[in-house]
Amino acid sequence: MKSQFSKYYRLLVIFACTVLIAFAGQAAIAQNNSPWRNQRRQPVEMIVGGDFVVTMNDAQPVIKNGAVALNDGKIVAVDTQDKIMASYRSAKRLSGEGKVLMPGLVNGHSHTAMVLFRGLADDLNLEDWLQNYIFPAEGQFVNENFIRVGETLACWEMISGGTTTFVDMYFKPDVAARVVDQCGLRAVIAPSSIDFPSPGFRGWDDAFAAAIDFVKRWKGRNPRIIPALAPHAPYTVSPEHLRQAIQAARQYDVPLTIHLAETQTEVQDIQQRYNATPVQHLENLGSLDPRVFAAHVVWPNESEIALMARRGVGVIHNPESNLKLASGFAPIPAMVQAGIQVGLGTDGAASNNDLDMWEAIRLTALIHKGTTLNPTTLPARTVLRMATLGGAEALGLADKIGAVKVGLQADLIQVDLTSAHLTPLYDVISHLVYAAKAEDVDTVIVDGKVLMSERKVLTVDTKQVRREAIKIGEQIQAEIRPSN
Repeated sequence: MKSQFSKYYRLLVIFACTVLIAFAGQAAIAQNNSPWRNQRRQPVEMIVGGDFVVTMNDAQPVIKNGAVALNDGKIVAVDTQDKIMASYRSAKRLSGEGKVLMPGLVNGHSHTAMVLFRGLADDLNLEDWLQNYIFPAEGQFVNENFIRVGETLACWEMISGGTTTFVDMYFKPDVAARVVDQCGLRAVIAPSSIDFPSPGFRGWDDAFAAAIDFVKRWKGRNPRIIPALAPHAPYTVSPEHLRQAIQAARQYDVPLTIHLAETQTEVQDIQQRYNATPVQHLENLGSLDPRVFAAHVVWPNESEIALMARRGVGVIHNPESNLKLASGFAPIPAMVQAGIQVGLGTDGAASNNDLDMWEAIRLTALIHKGTTLNPTTLPARTVLRMATLGGAEALGLADKIGAVKVGLQADLIQVDLTSAHLTPLYDVISHLVYAAKAEDVDTVIVDGKVLMSERKVLTVDTKQVRREAIKIGEQIQAEIRPSN
């Protein structure tokens, strides 16, 4: 009898425990789904996920199964997806399944509307290409409509490839700024000033006056558009005008960008004119400081590399243009070792011939291994940093962009990892540098706003701009290359 009672007692205990466990589970589910719990989670505008979150933040380099919470155009939290979902709620969530989430790419040097001169003149050295083809074509064809169409076409191309910030060193900056405002990208717009006639100008005086006027009108007007000054190069701008440019940049507290030491011909020319190399020439003029970022810098010597590091000058490496124009191989490993902030750029599409930053990333990682005969030169992580945070540092924007970090602007991209050329995956950063393509970019976000979703650009009328670009190309073809 006692044994039978014990058996019934054990069954009763088991039944009671089962009921309690079931009740607790239902209570937990109810609590998870309750309005009260949702109210405890902080509301945000968007949550974006990634199988990998590549942050470019040394404190959290790569987060597996991560997510980011965005609010008011900024990053408010970065963590694992479970922790983000436990602390934040949003009606707008972008799945990260099969994707890597990372900072948007920073194109530190371009002449953006020159996409309309793509393929116009190839297989020439820089001096021949500029003097006999590009400068004459610009004088004949560059007007406000050219800039509007070219800038819009370039925005389409850059958004499609994951570029979220770019530097535009070209003409008609008000037109360019209006296009950038509409397409949603972030840009440093630097109207080019030069000592001889250029589109709309007789020479330096009126071109530079217009650049100053643009800076005054646009500084602080749009947080995504940073006005800057751009004296073209030491061989096209006199010492007096270079001094004038840096003084104005300091007066108005804006960046200054310039082509520098791009070819051996430039080095020899400046040496003959001023008895100094291009970098030393700018130093002699007091024109090197942290607000300056120089494009190309292919031919600095060791002392000049040390000098640029001391002065805090940023450098933008343009490997494809340097190769296509046979300008040479910039000593980027030595610059990185010296502590120079190095970013990457595409240059204009007339000398590249595209605005694809992924090609610039891969070439940078490869060519310097070949030139140094050292396969450990510029490892993948270093090069990916150049295309993101390094570029932001070179431009003086690292307090705003370049990393997936709390407090920075929400300039992010998702890269699809499901293609054949990205399978299998052992190291996500290796794949991003050595295997990823522009076509793998799935989503682009700038300032917390989605510019491209599932490969569809949302802020550009792509059919319309393609029609307009073809029409301009036909006009150029008829007037400059009628035999073709």
